[in-house]
Amino acid sequence: MQLIPAPAAGALDAAEEAVDLLLESGRAPGDILVLTTGEQHPWAAHELSFGEAAYWAQHDAGDDVFFAGVSAVDRAASRPVVVVAVNDDADRTVARTLPVARDRAATLLIVCGDPQTINSALGAGV
Repeated sequence: MQLIPAPAAGALDAAEEAVDLLLESGRAPGDILVLTTGEQHPWAAHELSFGEAAYWAQHDAGDDVFFAGVSAVDRAASRPVVVVAVNDDADRTVARTLPVARDRAATLLIVCGDPQTINSALGAGV
């Protein structure tokens, strides 16, 4: 698990930077799932405008980075790398998301957000 400290307002930007670094280091786009605890990533919001079926077909194809909100975490399949943007500091939402995200990450979990919020949600220091 890797923690990237960021305020809630900057967590999405930090997650995007983490994805860019993963891709630049040779990680395949289909290896990466990005989850947000607050507002959806703009890509997800745009893709959902074409309908749920098309959106989830992209997820199932598994050939590109996939962005999903916390409400979809139970539907998202495991990927080698899961990046979580803690862009909403509601402790209950974060506490529900992080354990599931940890289960979805086959190799690496990257969490971007406020360390105190994250530690509180995990119940331990990271």
